[in-house]
Amino acid sequence: MPLTPTADVVNSARRDGRAVGAFNVITLEHAEAVVTGAEAAGCPVICQISENAVRFHGSRLAPIARATAALAEAAAVPVALHLDHVTDEALLRRAADCGFGSVMVDASALPHAENVAATRAAVRWAHAEGLWVEAELGEIGGKDGVHAPSARTDPDQARDFVSATGVDALAVAVGSSHAMTTRTARLDHGLIARLAEAVPVPLVLHGSTGVPDAELRRAVAAGMVKVNIGTALNAAFTGAVRDTLAAAPTAVDPRPALTAARRAMTDTVTSALRTLSGGGHARG
Repeated sequence: MPLTPTADVVNSARRDGRAVGAFNVITLEHAEAVVTGAEAAGCPVICQISENAVRFHGSRLAPIARATAALAEAAAVPVALHLDHVTDEALLRRAADCGFGSVMVDASALPHAENVAATRAAVRWAHAEGLWVEAELGEIGGKDGVHAPSARTDPDQARDFVSATGVDALAVAVGSSHAMTTRTARLDHGLIARLAEAVPVPLVLHGSTGVPDAELRRAVAAGMVKVNIGTALNAAFTGAVRDTLAAAPTAVDPRPALTAARRAMTDTVTSALRTLSGGGHARG
């Protein structure tokens, strides 16, 4: 089926009282695993490519974006394509031409007033191009030491931010942190509920790898709609590659290791999506 607009995937989840999983794509194997895992779970999904992933690919956006889009268009479930954590305006302006339905404009490292101004300008341009826009307020932890893990988003400030910028979704700081490798995060569910009541747009949880299943389910029940998962896929990938190569230390063909990595990531995606839709046990 054609690429599904991110707005459709997120708004459908919001109406149904569930969350949609958004998984980071770095390699073609990541994209294949996300799509296959979503098909196994029977759930819509978002493939998201971050500015860091684009930089990894030599700052060439089109090849990884179009490969991911091709997989999405062959999928048996709705798949959306999202450009994540964009700080480079030049990269933002390439999104519409590469098939993306949405972007996450990340000016959260700026002082609040500058975040508002930069986000508002980006939203104005993106909406004219038909792009759905996510932004961040509250400085979610774990990104190269820039953000404090103890930060929390204030509901009144969130309401004002959404009104001032016109964003379509808001990533909030409620206790998760990027790049966690242990599932020990504890979320402020009361704050999630207050934020969901305060702002008219869907809430987004970043750093979800470190959040246990029960916490994720409670977060969705409290009003979280888009749940970002990245490190869990990378842990599955590298763990499978490490085990495969250890079992065959003289191997030179990369395909067995990559096959194992793709399978491990697929299982992670399927499990996470079942948790977010109300069943199963996520590894995300």
